Amino acid sequence: MKLHGLPIQFLLYLTLSAPLVALAQLPSDIERITTTASRGTSPEAALPLAISTLSDDTLSLLGTTHIEEALKLVAGAGLQKGNGQEYLPALRSPVFTGAGACGGLLTAEDGIPLRAAGFCNVNELFEAHSEMAARLEVLKGPGSVLYGSNAVHGVINVITPDTTTGTGLAGVDTGSFGYQRARFRAGKDWGEQGIGLNASVTRDNGYRQGESVDLQKINLRHRYDGHLVSVTTGFTYSHLNQHTAGYIEGFESYKDEQLARSNSDPDAYRHARAARLWSRFDAAVANGNLTITPYLRDQNMDFRMHFLPGLPYEYNRQQGLGVQSLWKRPLTGDMHVSLGVDAEYTQGALLQFQNEPTEGSAYLAETVPQGKHYDFTVNASLYAPFAELQWQRNNWLATLGLRYERMHYDYTNRMLDGRTRDDGTECGFDGCRYARPPSAEHRFSNASPKLGISYRFAPQLSAYLNLSKGYRAPQATELYRLQREQQVADLESEQAQNVELGLQGQYRQLRIAVALYRMEKKHVIYRDADFFNVDNGRTRHIGAELELQTPLTKQLDLAMAATLAQHTYQHEPMRADTVITGNDIDTAPRSLANVRLGWKLTHNTRLELEWQHVGRYYTEPQNLHEYEGHDLLALRAAWRLSDGLSLIARINNLTDEAYAERADYTAFGGDRYFPGRPRNLLVSANYQW
Repeated sequence: MKLHGLPIQFLLYLTLSAPLVALAQLPSDIERITTTASRGTSPEAALPLAISTLSDDTLSLLGTTHIEEALKLVAGAGLQKGNGQEYLPALRSPVFTGAGACGGLLTAEDGIPLRAAGFCNVNELFEAHSEMAARLEVLKGPGSVLYGSNAVHGVINVITPDTTTGTGLAGVDTGSFGYQRARFRAGKDWGEQGIGLNASVTRDNGYRQGESVDLQKINLRHRYDGHLVSVTTGFTYSHLNQHTAGYIEGFESYKDEQLARSNSDPDAYRHARAARLWSRFDAAVANGNLTITPYLRDQNMDFRMHFLPGLPYEYNRQQGLGVQSLWKRPLTGDMHVSLGVDAEYTQGALLQFQNEPTEGSAYLAETVPQGKHYDFTVNASLYAPFAELQWQRNNWLATLGLRYERMHYDYTNRMLDGRTRDDGTECGFDGCRYARPPSAEHRFSNASPKLGISYRFAPQLSAYLNLSKGYRAPQATELYRLQREQQVADLESEQAQNVELGLQGQYRQLRIAVALYRMEKKHVIYRDADFFNVDNGRTRHIGAELELQTPLTKQLDLAMAATLAQHTYQHEPMRADTVITGNDIDTAPRSLANVRLGWKLTHNTRLELEWQHVGRYYTEPQNLHEYEGHDLLALRAAWRLSDGLSLIARINNLTDEAYAERADYTAFGGDRYFPGRPRNLLVSANYQW
C-alpha cells in the first residue's frame, strides 16, 4: 500500500523504531500569556474576552503547509482553502466572500496589520510567516479597543519567534505530490543586543494538473536593551509564485478522481510580494510605560481572476507607513489607564484588464469586453485615538474602553468614467459589466465602546461578560469597483453589536474555554440582484464554542475545539420574488469540530489521531443547494532522536475521503468546488541548538 508515491511501510518502520523521547505533551499548569489582547503580556484566563493560542509545540507537530491546518484547532475559525496558498477566511462568521467582505477580520503579524484598513485581501494571511511562527493568537469578536476597522469578527495574529537569543533550528520537510520545504532559524545574543533570522523555502508540485507553489519567507530581527529605552526591530519579506488550479464544475464533481485532478485554466497564476519593517520602542515615561511602533509596508500582487468571465488579470499594490502608540500607567492601586493613538497613510492602486475576448455566450462576449476594466488609485489616511480603564480588586477585573476612528479616501479614476469600453464605445445588450465612478473623496467616522467584566474562581480560572461594538468602513473595492448601472456607491460603515459570556482557564489538569455569543450586524455591505454594492444588509450570528485539553490516563490525553453556530440573513429580500430573511448565510456550517487523541506509546514515542468535522452548509442565499460536509482523519507520530534531533511523520486524510475544501453555487455555472487532496504523507526532520 502506498501514499501517492511514499510507502506506508516507512511510517510503520518509524513507529516501531528505537525508543525516543515523546514530543508535543499537553501543556502544564504554567499560566498562558497573550500579547494580542493588550499589546503587552497579559494572562489569558484573566481577560474578559475570548482568545485562543496555538503554541510552537502544537504548530511543529502539525507541520502546517497552509495556515488553515492550524486554525482548524481554534473553535469558531472555519477557513476554507482554495488552491495553492489561496483561501477564504471565517471567524465567528460565514466564510467571507465578495469584494470587501474580508474587511470583517483583521490579520496581523507581530501585532502589525498585514494590510492597511480599507485594502483587505481574502488571501492576505499567506504573507505572514505562519510556517515558522512561535505561536498563533486568535482574538474572537470585537473584544478590544486596540483594533478598529476590520476587527469586527476578530483578530488573527501570527507571532514570529525572538531569534535574538542565540538558539537555532534547521529542518526539512518532504511529502506527497513533490512537496519539499527547508527551514532555518539562527541568532546571536551579545547581552544587551541580539540579531537573528527565521526563514523557510517551499516547493509544492501540487495534486492537480498544472498547479504548483514556490514560496519564500524570511524574518529578520534586532534587539537592543538599553537603560532608558528598549528597541526591537523586525523585517518580514514574503514572495509567492503560484500556478493556480481553479474550480471544478458539476454536482459532487469532487467525487470523480479524474475531474478532481483536472485544471480547466492552466494559465491561472498568482504572484505576490510583501515587505514590512517595524521598530518597537519601549520606555518608562511619566510613571508609566510608553510603547511606540512605527512601521512601513510595501506590497504588490498580480494574478489571473480564474473565477470571473473572461478570465481578466488584476494588478494591485500598496505602499504606506503607520504608527501604533500605547501609554500605560497606574492611577491608583486598583486602577490603570491605557491611552494611545494609531495612525497610518497608504497609497494604493488597482488595474484590471483582459487580453482576449470573452468566451461563452453572446451576452458575456459583448458585456465583458477586452481591454482595461478598472484603473484607479486611492490614497487613504487613518487616525484613531483610544482609551481604556482597567479596575482590579480581589477576584474582580473590569475594563471600560472607547476607540474613535476617522478614515479618509482620496480616489482617482485613471480611465473614462462610466460603463463603456476603455476606448469609450458602448457595449451591446444592457451595457458593459464594469462601471467606473468619477474621482471622489469619502470620509468615515466610527466609535467602538467596550465593557468587560471577569471574576476569578480559581488562580487560573475566570468567568467573563463582554459587551462590545465593532465596525468596518467600506473597503476601497466596494466603493470604486462598481458594476452595471451603478455610478456611485453611497455606503455606510458596517456595525456590529456583540454580547458574550464565557469561562476560561485551567482547573487542576483541565484546560477549558467556553464562550456563548450573539452578534447583530447592520449596514452589511453586499452586491444585490442588480449588481449594486448596497449597505442595507442585516445579519445575526449566534454561537457556542468549546475548547479543552485534558489527560485521560497516564498515557492518553484529549484536546477538542468545537463550534455550534447559526449565521442568518435578517434583511429584506434581494428581489420581490425571493425571500431570504431567516435563511442561513451561504457557506456557514452550523457545526465544526476538531478532536485530537494523544497516546504516549512509550516513554519516547507519541502518537496523535485527529478527527476533523465540517458540517453541511448551503452554497447560495436561497438555501436550495448545499454541500454535505465531510469528516477527515489524520495520524501523526513524533520522536526525538537526541537532545537536538527530532522526527515527525503525518498521514493526512487517513481514510482517503473524497471531499471539497470549498463548495459554492453560481446561477450561471451551477455547483463548483475546490477538491481536497487524497491521502498524503508529510515527514519532517528538525535539529535544534
